[in-house]
Amino acid sequence: MFARGQILGFGTGVDINVTFEDAGTRRRVLVPPWHHGGGSKDVSTLYVFSHKEEISGEIVITTDPGEVVDYTELRMEFVGQLNTITPENRQCKQFSYGALDLEKAPTGQNLNIEDVKVLEYKFPNPVAKPHESYNGITSQVRYFLRVTIKRPYTPDIVEEQEIWVQNPQATASTASGIKMEVGLKDALHIEFEYNRRNYHLQDVVLGKIFFLLVKIRIKYMELSLLKRETSGSYHEHDTMAKYEVMDGHPVAGETIPVRFFLSPFKLTPTYKQVEDKFSVKYYLNLVLMDENDRRYYKQQEITLWRKTPNTTKVSLPVAPPV
Repeated sequence: MFARGQILGFGTGVDINVTFEDAGTRRRVLVPPWHHGGGSKDVSTLYVFSHKEEISGEIVITTDPGEVVDYTELRMEFVGQLNTITPENRQCKQFSYGALDLEKAPTGQNLNIEDVKVLEYKFPNPVAKPHESYNGITSQVRYFLRVTIKRPYTPDIVEEQEIWVQNPQATASTASGIKMEVGLKDALHIEFEYNRRNYHLQDVVLGKIFFLLVKIRIKYMELSLLKRETSGSYHEHDTMAKYEVMDGHPVAGETIPVRFFLSPFKLTPTYKQVEDKFSVKYYLNLVLMDENDRRYYKQQEITLWRKTPNTTKVSLPVAPPV
């Protein structure tokens, strides 16, 4: 990735290009800008890494023609950053998960860059990436490589190269299916069941709805997938998907199948108390409406997880959520 070094927002005459060793085969995603971010408004193309993978490559530093840049140290860090923004507060927390001292001048001396300088880098072990990258409504998790060129008597040159972290699993913990009831005394009794509580992001929710007693006229039934993002005491809700179960009046003894595909929607795994700052949960919400527009509903939490992909093709999907 190519970027120009910055000092307090001004150009430095130095271009810093951070590359990855396996860039030709590594998967990439298109990531829209976070709506709370103050940086570029353009969609970014980011390389995807998992928590088990090493990060290595080259740093190519180029100066403007005829310009020599003196410096005392060249350093690279792998940084994780958690941002939370709610009406009550704004927080930014950074975690340094690894650092490389690539060059360091002897005391009292300087190094210099003229024209082009190429340095290899490699974090010796898979550096920690405990949480997935995430651009949410109130919260963001991002990871980046930070290159710092320390200069004598002048501000440092700092450049950041972001990556996108996804932590897939081969399998998820098994859990029993879901069985619940919706009822109105002597007027309505409905049972419904879903095949599981845990679903991967490309999964299909299968279920059945049983009408045991129907003495009111039901004109509409809908299943929706709700997302709740919680930061402290602040909650944001979003309807991610809707599925029309039926349109018309059911009768007692009728059974309606449910087949709800998750893959078309921009979903993330369930996140539980990320650094004790935020969480993301998902709910299946069944809504019935009678002929008088009265609503009856039942809600059940489910767990979403990311399944290890079967292929390693280079692709450019949009990273959820916007």
